Amino acid sequence: MTTPLLLCTDLDRTLLPNGVEPESPDARWRFTHLVEQPEVILVFVSGRDRRLVQEAIKNYLLPRPDFVISNVGSTIYDLRQGAWQLWSHWQEEIAPDWNGLDHQALRLLLSDLDNLRLQEHSKQNRYKLSYYLPLHLEQQSLVKKIEARFQQYGVAANLILSVDEPAGVGLLDILPRRASKLHAVEFLQDYLGIPRHQTLFAGDSGNDLPVLASPIPSVLVANAMPSVVEDAIAASRINGTLPALYLASGGLFGMNGNYSAGILEGVAHFHPELQPLIEGVESHL
Repeated sequence: MTTPLLLCTDLDRTLLPNGVEPESPDARWRFTHLVEQPEVILVFVSGRDRRLVQEAIKNYLLPRPDFVISNVGSTIYDLRQGAWQLWSHWQEEIAPDWNGLDHQALRLLLSDLDNLRLQEHSKQNRYKLSYYLPLHLEQQSLVKKIEARFQQYGVAANLILSVDEPAGVGLLDILPRRASKLHAVEFLQDYLGIPRHQTLFAGDSGNDLPVLASPIPSVLVANAMPSVVEDAIAASRINGTLPALYLASGGLFGMNGNYSAGILEGVAHFHPELQPLIEGVESHL
C-alpha cells in the first residue's frame, strides 16, 4: 500500500479565507475532494481551541480532519473514529516539561507579577496558561522574569507573545516547551509512521515559521504578509532547508494561490502524482 500524504494545515488565513485577499471560487471544493481520498491524512494545526475549530468547520464547510492540533500545539485530538478523542499520547509527551506542576501551581508562581491578567477559563487548558498583557509593556523584560522563575522550579516552557489587534491587547501563552506546532507535527509523523517526504505543512503567519523553516516540506500561501515571506526565506536559508519551502504564487488551474489554492499548489509542487485529484473538479460551493 502506498504511504499516504500527511497534509497539515493552519486554519486562519491559510485554509480559511478570512483575510483581505480574495479566494479562488473552486479552491475549497478542490481541496475537499483531494483530502477525502484515502491517499491523504488531513490535520488541522491551529491556535484555536476545540470549540472554535468546530465553529470554523461548520461556518466554512470544511472537510472533517483526521487529527486536530489545537490550542497552539498544547492539545491533539484524534477524529478517525468520528468522535473528538483527546490524544493521551501527546499529553504524556509534553507533561514532563512542567516538572509535575499543574495549571494552578504555575499561576501561583506568577501571581506577584504586575500586568498579567488571566484570560477566560475557556482559553485555558491543562497545558496552556494564557494571559492578557498591556500593549505598552516592555515584554522582553517580563519574559525574562518568567523564565527565571520557571528555571528555579525546573519548568521547561514556551512563552509565546502575540497581539489581538481588534481588542488592542497583548497575549501571552505559556506551554510546555515541547508543545509546539513543529514538534506536534513531528510527533504525528513518528506515531503514524509517515516519512518526512510524505508530509506537507501549509501556513501563512509568523507563528508558522518554525515549521516553514524546518526540513518538513512546506508551502507558504500567496496571501501571506511580505514580512513573513522574507522571514521564512531567511530562516530556511540559515537552516539549510530552502528546498523544503515552496512559495505559492498562483497559476495552478487558474487559481490565485491564496488560502486553499495555495495549499493545493504546494501539493502539486511536492506531489505531482496527486495533481489528477485536484484537476477537473467542478465547484460545489
